[in-house]
Amino acid sequence: MATASIFISSVQKELAEERRAVKAFVEGDALLRRYFTAFLFEDLPAADRRADEVYLDEVDRCAIYVGLFGNDYGYEDKDGASPTEREFDRATLRAKPRLIFVRGTDDKVRHPKMRTLVRKAGDQLIRRRFGSIPDLTAALYASLVEYLERAGTLRTRPFDASVCPGSTLADLSEEKLRWFLARARRERQFALAENTPPQEALAHLNLLDGGMPTHAAVLLFGRQPQRFLLTSEVKCLHFHGTEIRKPIPSYQIYKGTVFDLVDQATDFVMSKIARTVGVRDQGPEAPVDYELPERAVAEAIVNAVAHRDYASNASVQVSLFSDRLEIWNPGELPPPLTMERLRVPHPSIPRNPLVADPLFLARYIEKAGTGTLDMIALFQEAGLPEPEFRQDGGMFVQTLWRDWLTAEVLAGLNLNERQRKGVLAVKARGRIGNTEYQKLTGAIKKTATRDLDDLVEKGVLEKSGTTGRGAHYVLARSGAVKGDIKGTKGTLPAKQPGSAKGDKKGTKGT
Repeated sequence: MATASIFISSVQKELAEERRAVKAFVEGDALLRRYFTAFLFEDLPAADRRADEVYLDEVDRCAIYVGLFGNDYGYEDKDGASPTEREFDRATLRAKPRLIFVRGTDDKVRHPKMRTLVRKAGDQLIRRRFGSIPDLTAALYASLVEYLERAGTLRTRPFDASVCPGSTLADLSEEKLRWFLARARRERQFALAENTPPQEALAHLNLLDGGMPTHAAVLLFGRQPQRFLLTSEVKCLHFHGTEIRKPIPSYQIYKGTVFDLVDQATDFVMSKIARTVGVRDQGPEAPVDYELPERAVAEAIVNAVAHRDYASNASVQVSLFSDRLEIWNPGELPPPLTMERLRVPHPSIPRNPLVADPLFLARYIEKAGTGTLDMIALFQEAGLPEPEFRQDGGMFVQTLWRDWLTAEVLAGLNLNERQRKGVLAVKARGRIGNTEYQKLTGAIKKTATRDLDDLVEKGVLEKSGTTGRGAHYVLARSGAVKGDIKGTKGTLPAKQPGSAKGDKKGTKGT
């Protein structure tokens, strides 16, 4: 099936990041990329043609015109018109579907001619305003889905955008919606006030379809979301060993909105791990340090809740073992993401964009592709092995390693003083190279190499990077130490355990 071209029009320099983000979002989304490609003028190779001829020809060829209007008007030709206004007028002349997104709410700061263009567009069609790239991509997603439905191309709406069968507006909590609006306004300077009428707020967030709540609306603000979406709950289990094995010491099933689920599951984990309380010398409250970085735990859990496949009959499962925390969610990474790309800068490609956008506005997520990078950095700072990511039977698994290299474990490994210093340095810095080891311990290169190789052989460290100067050593995962800690990575039980009432209510915010 041939894809339709979307022409992205804006002042290139001012909105360069937004232009790239729209193209990446359209071509990275599993649904949209089946139907659309995005055209950017700056991607064209050099050619012996006038620029104005090229961009107007592309407007003629496109299926949809997307206008991004900012503060700048841009370069003016001999008639005083900018390329952006020329493109808008051409799309109007050719009767192209036009989607206009205006950045910001203060029109006074715009160039006078851009103010005029914004008004001209507003006189002809409905504009949407945006304050950030996630606002823009969420609004664009809803508009493009609506376009596909009107064209008869898309007969089944994406899950989060489709009506939740059997639900009505009465099944949504006005209290939860007002909490969200207050938080979004405080955290992201969201445009809507806390007292905005519920139906108006839901419509602004694209959470209604024909006036009825969508699945996303129920997941975000439902009084009892699990009444309509049974497996949207989160199961939390705590095991004393390294394997899934009955009896289960602590097992809770949490229900509620996606905000509630993140809060409750995070509280469950943090209540089961070791913590140390400092002294009140820097403020009224004593600082608390947890064995696992709380921000990283919350990030992993919100990733699972936000990006899971809600059409699946499986639930998110959070399992705490003696050596690791594992978080399973139904679904697979969307192309072009891979496990390797999660460890380097990458785009955000939400599976459920209408769920993800309010989570972003409430500052539960960033929607910038930084979640996994933040988790890795936090674990390095804490001197813990880096988190792992993998696919397992249709489930996406995040593994966060606990500090299994305790004083007792290290005491039984027969390490020399240099090696003990080296291990402590890796736990503090996240990694160490041969040269750093030599400086730290005073060993010559041959001795340092022998010490490090012995630590690798004993399963304490892992060698990473290329050979030579790029090589370094990081903490090994649990289970590698010979004769000390055994056990395989946990797997989901064949049958899910029975339900149990939650023992702890979460508080808003992570």
